[in-house]
Amino acid sequence: MKILQSPPDAVDGLPGYPTERSWVEIPSGDGQIIRINVIDAGLPFGHPVVLLHGNPSWSYLWRHQVGPLVDAGYRVIVPDLVGMGMSDKPSMLDDYSVERHVEWMRCLLIDELALSGCTFVLHDWGGIIGMRLAAEQAGLVDRMVVSNSGLPWRDMTEPLPDDIDATGPYAEFQEMARLAPLWEPWTLLSMVLCKEPTLEQIAGYHAPYPDPVLTIGSRAFTQLLPTRPDNAMFPANDEAWKILDEWHKPVLTIFSDRDTVAPNGWKMIVDRIPGAVGQPHVILEGGGHFLQEDIPDAYNDALLSWLEETS
Repeated sequence: MKILQSPPDAVDGLPGYPTERSWVEIPSGDGQIIRINVIDAGLPFGHPVVLLHGNPSWSYLWRHQVGPLVDAGYRVIVPDLVGMGMSDKPSMLDDYSVERHVEWMRCLLIDELALSGCTFVLHDWGGIIGMRLAAEQAGLVDRMVVSNSGLPWRDMTEPLPDDIDATGPYAEFQEMARLAPLWEPWTLLSMVLCKEPTLEQIAGYHAPYPDPVLTIGSRAFTQLLPTRPDNAMFPANDEAWKILDEWHKPVLTIFSDRDTVAPNGWKMIVDRIPGAVGQPHVILEGGGHFLQEDIPDAYNDALLSWLEETS
């Protein structure tokens, strides 16, 4: 595995992006070391709130949430997923899998940061990785907030069809992302925001990737989308759902009304997880897939009020 690194000063000076960050080293899985960029802000002994982003974003997505959470007394931990933002980037598509992403985050949060009893706030791929971790690692998570995400599921008792092809709304997107000569995740902002992205936003999402080769992690996420019934994540997701079906810890969904990526992801969460029953689930108005960008104040209000209620 060849590991790429963004220039260490690539995101210095981004407006609003926290400066309380460092690299934490974890095993790559093949005998090497991967550095994960982590924002670790607030009181060291405050209740830990872990914010996990997805694709095509990085920890910059959460810049509007870090300050209010710190002001409310929490310890706020925001990693860049491996391959994204300022974290190290294995250089080949085949270096990435959902299993590896889950293990990389487990190594960070449990082995290195020694966290337990956390609140997870999850978005997009962060929802898949985070819900898997919550189910698989007893004691790590005490409550969850899921935004514009979900945990894909297939009934594993159903046999696979004879002909297996990529289908669904993301199949063409997946093929396009695989074949595109250049992959530039910041150019997707207009697809995930309700408003035309500003030059500042574009610069923020572009900053970690001054060389197009560094966007490999984002391109790899597109290839992990569950467009086929034999997707490698389904067996482990099914096992996770068996635990989540009995999960009584609090779970909240905060979605947005103009999300076109995972608009119905909340339904399975609310229907299946006992801890989601009776919670003040909300679909906020005026937000696209990146509701943290479109409507940060409304998002923060919903998040912080629930955290206070369930503390």
